Amino acid sequence: MRLHIFLSLALLILLFFLPGCERDPTLPVADMTLVDPNATTETRALFTNLDRIRHDYVLFGHQDDLAYGVHWRNDEPGRSDVMEVTGSYPAVYGWEIGDLELGASHNLDNVNFDEMRGWIREGYERGGVITISWHMNNPVTGGDAWDVEGDHRAVPKILPGGELHEKFKVWLDTFAEFAGSLVAHPGTGNEHLIPVIFRPYHEHTGSWFWWGADHCTPDEYNKLWQFTVEYLRDEKSVHNLLWAFSPAGNVADSEEAYLERYPGDAYVDIVGFDDYGSVREPYQLEQFTNRLRFVVNFAEARRKIPALPETGYEAIPDPEWWTGTLLAALNHDSTTRRIAWVLVWRNSNEATDRQNHFYAPYPGHPSAYDFVEFHDHPLILFEDDLPDMYIQP
Repeated sequence: MRLHIFLSLALLILLFFLPGCERDPTLPVADMTLVDPNATTETRALFTNLDRIRHDYVLFGHQDDLAYGVHWRNDEPGRSDVMEVTGSYPAVYGWEIGDLELGASHNLDNVNFDEMRGWIREGYERGGVITISWHMNNPVTGGDAWDVEGDHRAVPKILPGGELHEKFKVWLDTFAEFAGSLVAHPGTGNEHLIPVIFRPYHEHTGSWFWWGADHCTPDEYNKLWQFTVEYLRDEKSVHNLLWAFSPAGNVADSEEAYLERYPGDAYVDIVGFDDYGSVREPYQLEQFTNRLRFVVNFAEARRKIPALPETGYEAIPDPEWWTGTLLAALNHDSTTRRIAWVLVWRNSNEATDRQNHFYAPYPGHPSAYDFVEFHDHPLILFEDDLPDMYIQP
C-alpha cells in the first residue's frame, strides 16, 4: 500500500474516534443504513471503506478482467490485459451472470460459471472489489435481455400476481444459490461469503432491455426492484449484497428524470449511472463532469455511495483518452473526485469473440502509455494500492 494512503486512512480513523472531537460533516459517514440490516461483516466493511476512501481516491475497475483478453483466453491463469500494461490488477472486478437463470454452464459471453466463481474468489482474496450485473433473459419470449420487439410487457407478468411470477422466483432462487456459493478461503477455517455489489436491471431508463422505460411503467419498475430486494434478502437470506442502482447516463442530467424510476432509499446502497455517450471526446467534458457532480450530490444527500459502474470508449481510438478525458473529468473538482469507482467494459477476445470490442488497453495498444499515467495518478487506485476493504475501521 502507498504510504500516503495508509497515513490518510489512519488520520481519518483517528479523527472519527478521538474522544471529545466533533466529527467534521464533510468527512465520510461510517454509520449509513444499508438496504440489508443483516449484511455480513465483510459486506458492511466494504460499504464503510468505499465511503471513506472515495473522498481521496477513485477505484478503477474492468469487466471480465481475469477471464480473457484481446489476445488470450482463460487457459492462461493469472493473465490480465490491465495487469500486463500497468503491473497491477484492477481494484474492481466486474462479472456478468446472464444465462445463469437458464441453468446454463456458461454466461452470455461464454464464461464458465464454475471458473467465474474461482476468479471472483481470486480477486477478492487479493483484496479486490467484486461487482455483478445480470442481463437476464426475457421471461416471456425466451430471448435475450435485448429482445424487446413486440409488446411483451414482461415486468408486470413477473411481479406478484403475474402469470410468470413463480418462474421468476425460480430464477431468483438460482441467483441466491450462486451468491451463496461465493465463499472465500474455503477449507481454512476462515471461510466466509464474498461481498458482492449487485447491479440488476441497469440502464432501465433506456428501452433496449425488456425492463426498460418503453416496456414498463415507473411503478412497475420500482416494484420489480423492491420485490427482488425483499425476496433475496428476506425470503432467501442472501446477506452478502450491496445494491447498486445505475440508469442510463442521460437521466443524470435531471433530478426529476433520475427519480422517476428510483425504487427508494430503503432499497439502494449505491447510486450511479452508465455512460458511454458523454465520455468519448474532451469536448464533452462539461456534460460528463456535470453528470458526475449530480450523482455525487444525489448520493450524499441520501447517504449513499456514488459510482460510475459502467463506461468506456470502445477500442480507445484516442491514445490520450485515459488522462485527457476520463481522468480530466474525475479529477475536475472536489465534487467529481468523490466518485467511488469507475469500471470500463470488457476486452473481447479477437480470435473467439468480437473484434475491436475492448475498453482497456493491452500491451502494444496506442493508449497503453497514457493508461500507465492514469494508473500512476495519485487520485486513482488499482488493486496494488488498495487498503484492506473488508476490515471495519
